[in-house]
Amino acid sequence: MRKPPTPRLRDRARHRVRHFALRVDAATPPGRDRAVDALRAVAVLGVVLGHWLVTALVADGGELHTGSPLQQLPRLAPVSWLFQTLAVFFLVGGHVATRSYATARSEDTPYHRWLTARLSRLARPVAALLVLWTIVTAALLLSGTDFTTVRTLAKLALSPLWFLVVFAALTAATPLVARLNPLWPLAVVLHVDLLRFGFGAPPGIGWVNLAAGWLVPYSLGAAWTRGELDRPRAGWVLLIGGTAATAGLVAWAGYPASMVGVPGASVSNLDPPTLAAVTFGLAQCGLALLLRERLRRAMRRPPAWAAVALVNLSAMTIFLWHQTALMATTATGLLFGRLPGLHTPPDHLGWVAARLLWLPAFALMLGLCWAAFHGYERGRPRIRSRVVRTRPASDRATPTGARHV
Repeated sequence: MRKPPTPRLRDRARHRVRHFALRVDAATPPGRDRAVDALRAVAVLGVVLGHWLVTALVADGGELHTGSPLQQLPRLAPVSWLFQTLAVFFLVGGHVATRSYATARSEDTPYHRWLTARLSRLARPVAALLVLWTIVTAALLLSGTDFTTVRTLAKLALSPLWFLVVFAALTAATPLVARLNPLWPLAVVLHVDLLRFGFGAPPGIGWVNLAAGWLVPYSLGAAWTRGELDRPRAGWVLLIGGTAATAGLVAWAGYPASMVGVPGASVSNLDPPTLAAVTFGLAQCGLALLLRERLRRAMRRPPAWAAVALVNLSAMTIFLWHQTALMATTATGLLFGRLPGLHTPPDHLGWVAARLLWLPAFALMLGLCWAAFHGYERGRPRIRSRVVRTRPASDRATPTGARHV
């Protein structure tokens, strides 16, 4: 029987963790707004956990197809309210991009150089994902794997890319967004939904909201940079107004209660974004703004800040590979048969309980993906990290894991 770790070993491990946290804390620029990084970490982890909880790969005969507990158990819709955190990510993205662009202008950095520097951070991670899944897809097809299964896996693996395309487009439009009032894109979303649901316009018009819908929180981030959201009143208006509007749209206008897509549903709040998804995002942004001071205080503790800094340094890897981690775990599990919560239909609460037990396995597989691809995706750091300072190797206050984000 394996002996439990001795108190001395536990104390040594705690000392190392605390020492690392203190080094990360000491290497962080004094003026950094740590609440911004905390919100980004919450947004990324919320998306990952949400996908792991509501995405099922059901083994049916020789095929794998996707399912969702929200389809069979609609009363679980509130779960999507907790983990659909993309609006917070776009809020933070708009704030950081407009602040960065203002700094670039003050330093006379040309727009094309600023944009290239920001978008180049996406190129290597996306290239790694595309190369791997091109190889995997070709290998599966050549091995005779059912086409439906291959399509399901490839679609799920590449699904994070739609977000990056929209985010890259909004980043490129940052100079125009810097002075944009969020009410303008919100008005576009409202009119698109009126045409689509009220006047029978072709469903394709809804894809206008793919840009306009996420432009709302992105432009709120620009308003944050301009100092227009500094008072608590702004956060309360967004939280209360967004919550009331979303509740009204779901209760009386027929919008789905789930804030993520549900297989088989006639209308999805997210694909493309609807007015309900946007108003829900406004409520999330309001809550995020109200939590800024509490997060700043919490991030003064070195262990909490070190954890947030590490998530931010690995954000692209975590986001791009979390679906691959889910599928790799599912495929490995098939070697042991049809396992509950992993291969079975998500049609009862027992499946949900079993899925919760699989979350550590997904996290472990994601850790393996991180170990395999994070070094390549990061490449050689050419500029200083935006999370922690980069100092000479001889400076012992520099955390060894500090890299560019």
